Amino acid sequence: MKTCDRIVYGSLALFNEFGVRNMTTNHLAAHLNISPGNLYYHFRNKEDIIRSIFDLYEEHLNAGFQLYHDDKLDVELFIGYFDTMFETVWKFRFMYSNLTAILNRDPELSTRYQHTQQKALNRSSSILHKLKADGVLAIDVEQVTPLADTMRMIAGFWIHYKQTHSHNESVTKAFLYEGLLRVLMLFRAHSTPEYCAMFTRLEQHYQLLVNHYATSVPTDVPVVV
Repeated sequence: MKTCDRIVYGSLALFNEFGVRNMTTNHLAAHLNISPGNLYYHFRNKEDIIRSIFDLYEEHLNAGFQLYHDDKLDVELFIGYFDTMFETVWKFRFMYSNLTAILNRDPELSTRYQHTQQKALNRSSSILHKLKADGVLAIDVEQVTPLADTMRMIAGFWIHYKQTHSHNESVTKAFLYEGLLRVLMLFRAHSTPEYCAMFTRLEQHYQLLVNHYATSVPTDVPVVV
């Protein structure tokens, strides 16, 4: 792996583990076993590294939320969508934990973030429109985009919500699956009778994951914020 990529992927792991505010460029260089000069050869500062991590974030979003084909309307389709939502927040959890501070420090990244989120909202709305057309959702056309935006809001700010309601709420997989269940509640509330049972099955699936990660020995290091 090229040194530039090592810095990006290594920094992502370290930011997730220790929190972005607790890691200086000197910390990053030491953890990656490279000299500070070598790190500065590739990146001017920590914000520059975060922008490269954001490239990975954009790629992940663009690859994960694509309009489904007509022959794929089943439980596995929805598990794919919800797993992608979970994996995005989990993989980039340091960013969701510190989003306001990160964007306030970097106006250029803030503009990119807004553009990326608008594209994600457009794709999500297209998926919901198709689900409505295919008889999965019972919702007025003008409510589709607000529903998609509400789901995006829950996913994007769930970490902040939980952490502001607890003094010691660490970011674990069980923690994030709880937020995913809230999104599923919205789907089930708007589902047609024909598909209500399927969303109930999905809720049971993810509740089992919440229970599993809540009771298993923790292997995930909490984010320090």
